[in-house]
Amino acid sequence: MSGPRRDGPSPRDSRLSGLEVWLTGTPAELDAATAALADAGHLTQRGTRQPLTGTDAGRYRLYLRLSVTAGRQRRTGVPDATGGALIDLAAARAQRRPA
Repeated sequence: MSGPRRDGPSPRDSRLSGLEVWLTGTPAELDAATAALADAGHLTQRGTRQPLTGTDAGRYRLYLRLSVTAGRQRRTGVPDATGGALIDLAAARAQRRPA
């Protein structure tokens, strides 16, 4: 190796920006989390769901990249117009297939 190692991004790579999130959960959990995150900002990249194996069978992994405005505020405790509902996690876990 000649010279000191350069520690930083490659000038050949495009500049990455935004919030990166890896989600892991059931399809319903991923849908709910994606909708909530998209409500907080603009979804700029969405990966494909990758199924997990072994003891996590029935669960998936999903990559998201969002552009989020830091100054945006949302009123809490007020339902929005999306018609969303909370997921009953105990019921969702009970329906999972055993490994």
